[in-house]
Amino acid sequence: MARTYGGVAPEQRRAERRERLLSAALDLFTSTGYQQAKITELCTRAGVSTRNFYEEFESKEKVLLTLHERINALALEHVTGTLDRLEDADAVTRIGTLLDVFVGTVTSDPRMPRLNYVEAVGVSAALEAQHQEWVDRWAAFIETEARHAAAHGVAPDRDYHLTAIALVGAATGLLREWQAHTPPLPVADVAAELRALMLAAITRPA
Repeated sequence: MARTYGGVAPEQRRAERRERLLSAALDLFTSTGYQQAKITELCTRAGVSTRNFYEEFESKEKVLLTLHERINALALEHVTGTLDRLEDADAVTRIGTLLDVFVGTVTSDPRMPRLNYVEAVGVSAALEAQHQEWVDRWAAFIETEARHAAAHGVAPDRDYHLTAIALVGAATGLLREWQAHTPPLPVADVAAELRALMLAAITRPA
């Protein structure tokens, strides 16, 4: 049976150590840069040993993969969690609200778009594959919303696959631009631009 220390179970200590590493990595990767970041510096910031690091992650790249996945999953969780209260909303309000939630989530911490759209780009085949998985997932979500708009007579009944992929690219580009400015561009302006682009793309004539 595993021993507790200070009333804290080993599983909890390990979970807390993992979170410290992820928090320190988010800060280090978006300040020093992923490529320049050293595992020893990451461990120092997290207050753990390099042995502890390798008990949690097999490599620095695995930490980046974990953070990239977590940020996208958080945004998707917040967006899908909003759907219930939009059941009776008109399509324009629905799309605008979902975009506001997405942009608000990703920009709530300026480090998140920096990590997702700058530091995680072109790192490895594994990162590119995970990035593509999320492009597909977000595009599928947008397609579903476009079909919802079409079903309610706001948009034409057509294939929205390429439109959805283009809109994911537009969101990525705007958020990459947002994080590149000091101070960042107004979040409301970014959300408004994305809302206008999405509504125009979805509702344009077939």
